[in-house]
Amino acid sequence: MKDDVFIDSNLWIYLYSDEGKSAIISKVINQHFDHIIISTQVLGECFNVLTKKKIKTLEEVKEIIDDIASIAEVSGIDKFSVAKAFEIHTQYKYSYYDSLIIASALENDCTILYTEDLQNGQVIDDKLTILNPFSFH
Repeated sequence: MKDDVFIDSNLWIYLYSDEGKSAIISKVINQHFDHIIISTQVLGECFNVLTKKKIKTLEEVKEIIDDIASIAEVSGIDKFSVAKAFEIHTQYKYSYYDSLIIASALENDCTILYTEDLQNGQVIDDKLTILNPFSFH
């Protein structure tokens, strides 16, 4: 049985906007296809970046959000997620929003968090390993 993985919003954004990086992200997605988890925060961040930076049209962004939500299991954020994010922020000194991503990954029993924004190889709470997929290529 494969472990569940969490894929941060920056990687989803690259998948739909950066030809050079999209192949690497596609490989990660294909490798973990039935075991990908994201949070509602990821969907919101993708929507915000893709529309605010005018990377895609609003209609294209709606389709992208639907695509992401069909590929990954989407987990909600609640008061326990926020409390865990505070703990992570205090202990590891990540920003609140990065801490919330980590909290969501931990709450969903993920063993890997794919992102390029955090410390590659760091293990959080002896459970979650942060991996930058671009560091392998």
